[in-house]
Amino acid sequence: MKIYRLLCSAAVLLSLISLCHAQTADPQSAQPLWEAGIAAGVVSQQAYPGSDQQIKRTLVLPYVAYRGQYLRADREGVQVRGYKSDVLELDLSFAASLGSNSSDIVARQGMPNLGTLFEVGPRANINLGNGPLGGRWKLDVPLRGVFDLSNSLAYQGLIFEPKITLFGITSGGLGYGLSASAAVGNRKLTDHFYGVAPIYANASRAAYEAKPGLVSTRLELGLTQRLSDNWRLFGFARLDNVALAANSNSPLVKQTTGTSVGMGLVYTFYRSDSRAAK
Repeated sequence: MKIYRLLCSAAVLLSLISLCHAQTADPQSAQPLWEAGIAAGVVSQQAYPGSDQQIKRTLVLPYVAYRGQYLRADREGVQVRGYKSDVLELDLSFAASLGSNSSDIVARQGMPNLGTLFEVGPRANINLGNGPLGGRWKLDVPLRGVFDLSNSLAYQGLIFEPKITLFGITSGGLGYGLSASAAVGNRKLTDHFYGVAPIYANASRAAYEAKPGLVSTRLELGLTQRLSDNWRLFGFARLDNVALAANSNSPLVKQTTGTSVGMGLVYTFYRSDSRAAK
């Protein structure tokens, strides 16, 4: 169980860093093959899309980046690359999100906990060319299986979340990424968040059978600023909306719009002499 908790924290922190990271104009080949350091972050996240409560975490963990020809783990996330051209990249990608104890969420008291979720699956990353403000457009099209790291990797469903992003870097070195996405889940995933089995129904929470479909629409802003050769500051803000979601009438949906924010620092104390693969 301690190993699972460490994996939970590492996956969430790396996902937080990758969310905040915006690609810069520096060529990938100019970066070190290896980097090592320490990362710390704080996040206040909506307990789940549609919740009216926040969960907060503080994470401090070792940070390791590796930019191989096929395996890559850095501020852009974790991928196992299968194909790459100037326009299209196909890979196996990963993501994670924080869990919460149902005893801390009024709407879910007495129900099973929402565990820390780990996602893995294929992704197409499409370069859409130049955009405004000197930035570039890209389209990510991932389909991932969702697993509960808090429950021995129990399968929790499938998520499809296409995302379009405008990213770039200002003349002052501020990296930015502004994106819009829509998350769609199968019945098992939506039931994980919004289903209420008859055994958990009460006077204020009717039984509810979740439907597959749209989970939420999302707007995100990620920022990074290099403070020195070894220090980097990152931050993000996210807005989730469930007004058009398939399960907006679930008794567990308490508000249509919610926010999440986070920030942190990465300190790098080692860089390899070898250069990264393109």
